[in-house]
Amino acid sequence: MRPHDPPFQRGRPHRARYAPRIDLRTAIWAGLVGGCLASFTKWGVETILPARRPDRPSPPVEMLKSLGLHADAMTYRYSGQTMNYGAVATHQVFSMTFGVLYAVLAERYPAVTWGRGTGFGLVVTGAFHGVVLPLGGWAPPIWKLPADELSSEMFGHLLWAWTIDVGRREVLAGPA
Repeated sequence: MRPHDPPFQRGRPHRARYAPRIDLRTAIWAGLVGGCLASFTKWGVETILPARRPDRPSPPVEMLKSLGLHADAMTYRYSGQTMNYGAVATHQVFSMTFGVLYAVLAERYPAVTWGRGTGFGLVVTGAFHGVVLPLGGWAPPIWKLPADELSSEMFGHLLWAWTIDVGRREVLAGPA
């Protein structure tokens, strides 16, 4: 691509430094789809490999409380179980936001897609569980997590990021 070409335009594949461009709206849509699917994937992992022990609060709930919201009251009942919609919405927004970030970055910097997105997942895990959550007082730092919680978080985020990449690739491939 020539330096004066606008970002996110469709182009022919070539061996340039950056990937061929698509339009920004398509990249955002691909990230939203991938992020939404990935959020459900992460919840599925946490169902079979819980991300925290029962005595520790959920970081999304703690984040909402720190914003002055009554997160413990944000509940609904489904299939005889009480669910916290505040935590659900926080996870969904987080996943879709990072899905969009990943999809947009992937179009400009293909190295972001290393390992079909799993490298991105490792970076996000390290950033959130190593810096953001501990600084906010919402969770212990990653090096203080018990092995079972750490393995759940690592596996969950690797699968989460891979799912974002799968969703992104499917949207970019177009109709079958």
